[in-house]
Amino acid sequence: MHDYIKERTIKIGRHLVETKKTVRIIAKEFGVSKSTVHKDLTERLPEINPELYNQVKYILDHHKAIRHLRGGEATKLKYNSENDLSTTTTDNQEQDQPIKPVS
Repeated sequence: MHDYIKERTIKIGRHLVETKKTVRIIAKEFGVSKSTVHKDLTERLPEINPELYNQVKYILDHHKAIRHLRGGEATKLKYNSENDLSTTTTDNQEQDQPIKPVS
């Protein structure tokens, strides 16, 4: 394994333990894919630093246990914001544009 991969893996592991952010967010911050972050944390880290891996595994397991709640919240927010936008758009269209007679 290349040194830069080992260094990245340890940095990502430490960052996860310090911030408890999701794999998706960490991937964006480090400029790599979610798959790379996941592979670094679950396959490479146990070989490089088993103690850090145990801390990371605990956080990843917690994220996995609550992912259905996060997904539900995201969906709720999405549909609430869409409803707010559609109501606002309809109200503005009715107020701003006069009704045109049908020919």
